[in-house]
Amino acid sequence: MAKREGYISWDGYFMGVAHLSGMRSKDPNTQVGCCIVSNDNKILSMGYNGMPMGCSDDEFPWEREGESEELTKYPYVVHSELNAILNYRGGSLEGTKLYVSLFPCNECAKAIIQAGIRTVIYDDDKYCGTPGNIAAKRMFAAAGVKCLPYQRSGETIKITI
Repeated sequence: MAKREGYISWDGYFMGVAHLSGMRSKDPNTQVGCCIVSNDNKILSMGYNGMPMGCSDDEFPWEREGESEELTKYPYVVHSELNAILNYRGGSLEGTKLYVSLFPCNECAKAIIQAGIRTVIYDDDKYCGTPGNIAAKRMFAAAGVKCLPYQRSGETIKITI
């Protein structure tokens, strides 16, 4: 008997895990997930965008706009990439790959570079051309971090939970 055909690719698997992680986010507007992977295709860490530990999802704002910045989500939310980096408890992330559903912001780019992650595979680049996006891409290029758009296969995966 031959092996099964049509199984999911490594990239599809890891991007799927990133998207599934993003489904844990309480953010009503943007759910971003991330998965960090070793060179031998082992998942090392995952993260999603959300409030820091100990900061109640019900007591901090989720608004995108407010009378002042502290009334919006932006000063409080930890992005998925930073969460995945901080969640890792195994030592160095040097030379790893990061799969993320949304291209990293400039602040996450700094953390990715400092952690030694060498490849970023992203699904969406909806903020392309914004100052933070331009800065992130410039830093990645200068630091030699490869940024690759995820190549969607068009397959649909249904998970019943």
